[in-house]
Amino acid sequence: MKRYIALMLLLSGLSFTAQAQKSKDHNFEVAKHLDIFNQLYKNLELLYVDTLNPKEIIGTGINAMLRSLDPYTEYYAQDETKNLRMMLTGKYAGIGALIRKHQKLDRIVIDEPYAGMPAAEVGLKKGDVILSIDDSMMTDKAVSYVSEHLRGEPGTSFLLKVMRPSTGKLMSFKITRRNIKLPELPYYGIRDENVGYINLNSFTEGCSKDVRMALIDLKKQGATSLVLDLRGNGGGSEQEAVDILNLWLPKGLTVVENRGKFKQSSKEYKTRVEPLDTLMPMVVLVNGETASASEITSGAIQDMDRGIILGTRTYGKGLVQLPIDLPYNTNMKVTTSKYYIPSGRCIQAINYKKGSGGYREHIPDSLTKVFYTRNGREVRDGGGIKPDVELKGDTIPNIAFYLSASGQDSTEVMFDYVVDYIAKHPTIAPAAEFHLTDADWQEFRERVIKSGFTYDPVSKKQFAELVKTAKFEGYYDESKAAFDSLESKLNHDVAFDLDRHERVIRQILESEIISAYYYQAGAIEAGLNYDNQLKEAIRLLKNPEEYQKVLAPKKNKETSSLIRLEKKSVGDVSLKRREPLIFSAIA
Repeated sequence: MKRYIALMLLLSGLSFTAQAQKSKDHNFEVAKHLDIFNQLYKNLELLYVDTLNPKEIIGTGINAMLRSLDPYTEYYAQDETKNLRMMLTGKYAGIGALIRKHQKLDRIVIDEPYAGMPAAEVGLKKGDVILSIDDSMMTDKAVSYVSEHLRGEPGTSFLLKVMRPSTGKLMSFKITRRNIKLPELPYYGIRDENVGYINLNSFTEGCSKDVRMALIDLKKQGATSLVLDLRGNGGGSEQEAVDILNLWLPKGLTVVENRGKFKQSSKEYKTRVEPLDTLMPMVVLVNGETASASEITSGAIQDMDRGIILGTRTYGKGLVQLPIDLPYNTNMKVTTSKYYIPSGRCIQAINYKKGSGGYREHIPDSLTKVFYTRNGREVRDGGGIKPDVELKGDTIPNIAFYLSASGQDSTEVMFDYVVDYIAKHPTIAPAAEFHLTDADWQEFRERVIKSGFTYDPVSKKQFAELVKTAKFEGYYDESKAAFDSLESKLNHDVAFDLDRHERVIRQILESEIISAYYYQAGAIEAGLNYDNQLKEAIRLLKNPEEYQKVLAPKKNKETSSLIRLEKKSVGDVSLKRREPLIFSAIA
C-alpha cells in the first residue's frame, strides 16, 4: 500500500510539473509574440515609405486575429460600439425608418417608415428621395453615410429635404430624433377562430414582457392553442429566451446551461416564476435562419415535449458570447462557452478550429450523438434543431425575386409601381382583405414589359457551365445541335414568366403595398393567408390525436422521430424572408 501511495504521489507530482511547464511555455509564447508584434509595428512606423494610419493598420491586425477563431468573436472600435449596443438592446436614436439605394435614380430613398416613429409621424412615405440633412447634401452618399447622419442623440432636431417622385415636389420636414426600438414582436393575432399566433423576430432586451402580454391578450380573445413563429429569428439575449420559455414551463426548471473554460463562463439558467400555461398545445415554426436564443427556445420546448417543432432544420449556433469593455471606449464580443439544453445536448453545427483563416468543420450527422426528450423521443446534438415535423417553406421563382429586390441590373420596376400606387390610393382595404384588381395587375404587367426588365435565370447560368465543361472535355462539337436546341428553349420570355408566376408575384406586390399603409404588422398578417407551414401547424393543433402522436415516444428506437411532409417548391428563394441584392439600413 505504501508503494502504491508513493507511486500515485509521484505520478501526481509529474502531472502537476507537466501542467506547470505547459502553462509556463504557453505564457512565454504569448509574451514572445506580443513583443514581436509590437516591434514589427514600431519598425513599420519608423521605416515604411508612407505615413501609417494606426487605427486602420492595427485594427486590421486585430480583426484578422479574431477571424482565426470564430465568426462571433468581434472587435468594436470606438465609433462602432453603438452597433454592439443596438445588437444587444434593439435600440438606437434616429427617425425610425428603413432606407435603401434606388439603383435607377442613384439616390438614397425611404423604403419603409416604422409605425408610430418620427419618420411616419411627420409624413415621410415610401419612395421619398433624400436630398439633404440640414446643410449637408446627401445626393451622392452611400446608404451607410446617410443612415449615420439620420441617427443622432435623442431630442436633437434637423431639417430633412426630400423629393416626392409621384408629384416631383420638393418637401421639407423638421424631425426630432428619439430612441427607437426595433419591433421584435411586429404582429400577433387570432387565426382560425381559436389559434393564437405570435411572430417574434429577435430576442432583444425586454421582449419577454411583450410576448407575455401578447399571450395574455390572445387567451382573453379565446385562444386555446398557439403558434410561435421563430422563422428568421437570429436570436439575442439568453435570459430573454429563458423568460419566454418560463411562460410555458414550470418554475425552477433548468432550461439551458453554459459551459466554458472558466467558472465565470459557466452558468445554469432556471425558470424563475410560475408559468402562464403549461397545457396549451403549441407549435413552434423554425427554419434555417432560426438561430442562437431561438434555438434555445425551440430546443427546450422540444426536449420537454411541450410542443411540436415544425419547419426546416435550424441554423445550429450553440455558442455563447459575452460583451467586454476595452480601453478608449472600445468593446469586444467574445465566445466564452457552449450552451446545453434540457436533454443535455449542444446543437452547435460547426467546429471552429484555430489556424490560418479559421478552419471550419461541419459536424456530419453520422458523428452526432443521441439524446432523449422527457417522453423518451430521440433527438441529436450538432446540426441545429431537427423539427418534429419537417415541411419546407414557400418559395418563389427567380423572376419574382429579381422584381422585388434591388440590384445593379434591376429597373426598380416593382418599387416604382408601389410608390405610384400609394400616390393614387389614399386608403386601401384592411391588410387581411386587400387584393389587387385584375386591372391593377395588367397595369403592372405592362409596365414590367415596357421597362425592359431582364433577369438571370438559374437554368441559363447552369447551361453556360455545361457548355464550358463540354468544350473542355471535347464533347461540344459533336453535340452542338442538341446544345443549340436546348439554349433556344432556355431563353426566357418575361411576359410568359409573368403570366406563369402571376399568383406569387401578385402576393409579393400586394405585400409591398400593404406595408406602406399598415407597416410590418399588416404585411405579416396578409402573408399568413398564403403560409403553408402555418396552415399545417393549425391543422395539427386542430387534431389532438395527431398532435399527441407526434410527441409520443416511438416504440422502435431505430425509427426516426422526424415526420416528413413533401411539397413541391417553385424556386429556391424563401418567400417569407427575401434577401435584397443591395445593402439597406435603418435610420
